[in-house]
Amino acid sequence: MLLRHFGYAPYGPARRGKRLRPQIVMLVATSEDAPVDHALDAAVAVEIFHNYSLVHDDIEDRDELRHGRRTLWSAYGIPQAINAGDAMCALSFLSLEHAARHLEPGRVLQMIALLHEAHAVMCEGQSLDLHFESERRVDLRGYYRMIECKTAQLFDASCRLGAYAAGCGEESVAAYGAVGHAYGMAFQIRDDVAGIWSTVDQTGKISGIDIARRKWTFPVVWAIAQPPSPARDAVAGAYALGDPLEPPAVERVVEALDRLGAREAAQHAAAEHLAVVEGLANRELREFLLNTLEVVAAR
Repeated sequence: MLLRHFGYAPYGPARRGKRLRPQIVMLVATSEDAPVDHALDAAVAVEIFHNYSLVHDDIEDRDELRHGRRTLWSAYGIPQAINAGDAMCALSFLSLEHAARHLEPGRVLQMIALLHEAHAVMCEGQSLDLHFESERRVDLRGYYRMIECKTAQLFDASCRLGAYAAGCGEESVAAYGAVGHAYGMAFQIRDDVAGIWSTVDQTGKISGIDIARRKWTFPVVWAIAQPPSPARDAVAGAYALGDPLEPPAVERVVEALDRLGAREAAQHAAAEHLAVVEGLANRELREFLLNTLEVVAAR
């Protein structure tokens, strides 16, 4: 099941994910002159941990496609998928423990604690996301809290893990974490846009599924916060019903979002968070983060 999820033979060739988080770990560490070996275990741990969260997220969101192939729960059933996800979680922390071959035990303990803390915060974010599905109204403050926990936290942790692996002091570790947080916020907002306006060939997931499930993405939350108008009322009315939306209703919501300019508003909001990334002195990391966000925006 783990081989299938990651897209390895005999289940490939297929999308294997972007591997953004482990690349961030490595870039932060190596740009601070750390040997590759010092950061490799942390990078592996972050990637396995992220994929553990995806397996459970797919179950909770009932997603049937991930990276262009069937999700584990849809292929093997929910109990087996939960078990496979739990195994990934264990493997991620076992991988991180291996960093003690190169780093001081006290520093490795800090890194393990950091990933555990990120885990707890991500669970809060997922809980909010699930809770919001039954809410008739979600404001931007609630939305931002949810994506801070669910998405930005692991990007924050990835930057910090790279800094820890390089032996950076706490002030530098915190500064890198702030960059990861800002990147994660922008990443999620742009991913929300892709989930509405991109195709299954571009994302590997069913287009419009977030709206069909009444997910509170940035374009929707922003649109409902606008002054009353026929387009705003169309979005608010569809989400106020409290039930999953059928394809014709999804199309009407997307059309209303287009009339309101929700896509452009989302891109502007993402750009505000990107200001932190653009001010990063680390040129290699800055260019990597900005370039990967352009890919997300173009999907």
